[in-house]
Amino acid sequence: MPQSTPPFQFSEFGQKFAGESGVLRLMQDMGEAARQPGARLLGGGNPARIPAVDALFHAQMQRILDSKDLFARLVGSYDNPSGPAFFARDLAALLRDRYGWHIGPQNILVTSGSQTGFFFLFNLLAGRTAEGGLRRILLPVTPEYIGYEESSLTGNYFVSYAPEIEYLPDHIYKYKVDFDALTVGPDIAAICVSRPTNPTGNVLTRAELSRLSDLAQAHNIPLIIDNAYGAPFPGIIYTEEAEQELPAWEEHLIYCMSLSKLGLPGVRTGMIIAAEPIIRALTAMNAIVSLAPSSFGPALVRDLLKSGEILRISQEIIRPHYAAKAQHAVAAVHAAMQDAPDGASQVAYHIHKPEGAFFLWLWFPDLPINSLALYQRLRARNVLVLPGQYFFPGLQQEWQHRHECLRISYAGPEATVAAGIQIIGQEVRRAWAEAA
Repeated sequence: MPQSTPPFQFSEFGQKFAGESGVLRLMQDMGEAARQPGARLLGGGNPARIPAVDALFHAQMQRILDSKDLFARLVGSYDNPSGPAFFARDLAALLRDRYGWHIGPQNILVTSGSQTGFFFLFNLLAGRTAEGGLRRILLPVTPEYIGYEESSLTGNYFVSYAPEIEYLPDHIYKYKVDFDALTVGPDIAAICVSRPTNPTGNVLTRAELSRLSDLAQAHNIPLIIDNAYGAPFPGIIYTEEAEQELPAWEEHLIYCMSLSKLGLPGVRTGMIIAAEPIIRALTAMNAIVSLAPSSFGPALVRDLLKSGEILRISQEIIRPHYAAKAQHAVAAVHAAMQDAPDGASQVAYHIHKPEGAFFLWLWFPDLPINSLALYQRLRARNVLVLPGQYFFPGLQQEWQHRHECLRISYAGPEATVAAGIQIIGQEVRRAWAEAA
């Protein structure tokens, strides 16, 4: 049913945020697909339900419910605009004791989810200046997180660069920062990377991260590290070098963390760790937009954070859980693409090396249909994935590669993931057969 034109005019802000966007369309599609019987949901960012972790959270919830005073404080009072004081204190203590970071509660802010935190950060640092210029966020390697691009208040704040591609054995490849192409101009307000990266599972090496940090420091701008899947929790990183350790704290670094991938996406709790002037500004934004963030997520993990148990469950339960799922998903892709029925030729495909998070990034070179068309064909068969073309915010050059990739999540049941991957193989083969 066509939408009627409203009897009023939206502002520039309203037109941007109330209009069509890739992330809106895909989230709506996921909601519709989830209601279909037999749907194979390989497209969302929901974490897996891990019984041992759920049991710990259930016990913490029961602890809250058993205390009338604690429950009353949790639901009956506004907290500080920067978030609960106990949470900032305990998180700062953990980072000091475990990693040697010289920070305190004044360096930590709680937000209503990481998406809200990035909206605040990007618009605090980038956008129109008082002099009329435009400051931008540099994404040194794409593909990158789909939620960044639509977060600018007006226009497009992002500039990004295509990566170098390292080809590895057995249909595996890896993206690397192309430092020779990278330019940090006077319009760059900050550098931003996710590590591990959503959508690819890429983990920037220590050397890459160090060079980006040096670049940011040399230009007197922040380096923002989206750490939603990284150390210390949930710690979903599989690389061979000691990647569970965090780099040393420096004033120009901004770390963004989350409780979502621990298994708590519904509590909408993100954390930003930064220099005091950044935290003070973000606290003011929190107060204006939402008065105060929710205290529920911090209260739910309070004991786990204070005791350090949150590190144990990340390293001993969550990380091995996803590492095993990654191996099963990669094996399912090889089987679906190489076990050609009726003598059909194998599918040309590559898998980005799964180094963290819980996604596989599939690349089908020279695919005769684009990733959006493939996404639509798969959706018609009750398989929901994400088309690759939405994951290249700020990339100015035309690059066919962006239309040849899919992101799939392997967080769901292994049988469901394998069945969905089999259908992906069938539809890719059909696309090639129709083009023959």
